[in-house]
Amino acid sequence: MSKARDFLGKFRLARQIRMGSVCQVWEAIEEASQDHFALKVLRPEQRKNKEELGFIKWEYEVASKLKHKNIIRILDFVTDADTPFLVLELFSELNVKMAMRRGPDSIAYLIEKIFLQSAEALYFMHTKGFIHCDVKPDNILVNRDGDVRLIDFTISQKKKTGISKIFSLKAKPRGTRSYMSPEQIRGQVLDERADIYSLGCMFYEMLTGKLPFTASSPNELLSKHLSSPIPSALVHNDNVTSEFNSVIKTMMAKEPKDRQSSMWDVCKAVQGVKIFIRPPRIPEVTIFDDLPMGGRVDNPEQAQPIQSKPKKPDQETPPPVKSESEKEPLKQSKDVPKKTDNDPKKK
Repeated sequence: MSKARDFLGKFRLARQIRMGSVCQVWEAIEEASQDHFALKVLRPEQRKNKEELGFIKWEYEVASKLKHKNIIRILDFVTDADTPFLVLELFSELNVKMAMRRGPDSIAYLIEKIFLQSAEALYFMHTKGFIHCDVKPDNILVNRDGDVRLIDFTISQKKKTGISKIFSLKAKPRGTRSYMSPEQIRGQVLDERADIYSLGCMFYEMLTGKLPFTASSPNELLSKHLSSPIPSALVHNDNVTSEFNSVIKTMMAKEPKDRQSSMWDVCKAVQGVKIFIRPPRIPEVTIFDDLPMGGRVDNPEQAQPIQSKPKKPDQETPPPVKSESEKEPLKQSKDVPKKTDNDPKKK
């Protein structure tokens, strides 16, 4: 890298974290404060692409309305340069898909925490009126403690209600084929239950190490989401309880009306239903040990969500998850906080 390209605006580029087909992600240091951030930068060949510019602008607009401990903070959208980019909090560079490279057993000891925090993040997003539309392991960052950040809001949608829902035109399907809900494939109006389906696909994959549906062509894969029987996680992992297998099957129901009615119900299921028959073991060496600083950020204080004011009621989330051995039958008055006015079931 030449000296002239070591800087992007006021940020010094330290190292490239990831390279995608459209964007690069860099760890960068703000010269004045010496704080570390992540920069999401359009690749050179995409910087004049109006559609891609629109996507990252929309991502900033959505994220600016989502202040939650398990949702990545996007701090700025910089356009006063030849290279537009997003400034994000620096969190773990490992996503859940990467964390599963050594198989489901290697990350099983963190699964309960990952499941709950992912559902909490999506529940909060839904209370703010947005549907993620691309829930998958690649879009959940995770650190060695099992804490997560939901990322990538480029194709997220504002939830349609009232007249806008009635007169909405059929949309062009967008998403990742291996995790798309049937209604998303059909281009229908989406609500939070589309994200529930996709999260169910992710739960299945994390417990089995396999995608719920595979095929020899894209169209065949989409057809399986539409009509093939929902697979059982028990076939590939006999340590999963039948009760939690039923939770996943409900999440992946073909018809939205047959799924959990809200992500709140998924949170309650993760807390109240035992996932494993035998508690998973913590491996002596984890995939996080291969990362710089063991998967921790340089300045964890900077990476923490800013909370200058007390939490508002609609930011409440279920309490920290208990271990498998500590779980008790779920009680609304004790184990789960009271629902707020933002609970979708109340609307």
